[in-house]
Amino acid sequence: MGIVIPNDVYLAPTVQFQLAADGWHAGGTIRIEHGVRISDGVILSPFGGSIVLEENVYVGPYCVLYGHGGLRIGRDSMIAAHSVLVPSSHRFDDPAEPIRSQGEASAGITIGKDVWIGCGARILDGVSLGDGCVIGAGAVVNRSIEANSIAVGVPARVIGRRGADKRAAIAATTGVLS
Repeated sequence: MGIVIPNDVYLAPTVQFQLAADGWHAGGTIRIEHGVRISDGVILSPFGGSIVLEENVYVGPYCVLYGHGGLRIGRDSMIAAHSVLVPSSHRFDDPAEPIRSQGEASAGITIGKDVWIGCGARILDGVSLGDGCVIGAGAVVNRSIEANSIAVGVPARVIGRRGADKRAAIAATTGVLS
């Protein structure tokens, strides 16, 4: 339990590490590896689980990273401002029981290496993003995305692949083949 941070990590003055959040002391672990940069207003809250940021990860301003079911972000990945990663979900099957009393399901989130998550994206429980993925601004990712895929929208859908023929990528995003 606790927080591990090497000396070469940049932490903005307003980063918050919350091992006890919202009146709930659940503990958990936060491990940050070499070369990580975390911007202003970022909240890291493991809620009894774990958060791991591998080498050279960048987390933009005002992101929220939870760790309930485990969150791992691969090296050289970038997360733009105001993104939220939530590796947990409330259970709500029984309408006779308050949702808050039904517990949580926590499968975790795994982000591969060299992934770019655009501003305001939401990555939900159970998702794995393969190496090299690009997730568009404002996307809500509720299922896993294969390596080198480009995904956008609500819910996120794959519209192309990195390294693909440029004409095919343009057609995938605009519907027009130039």
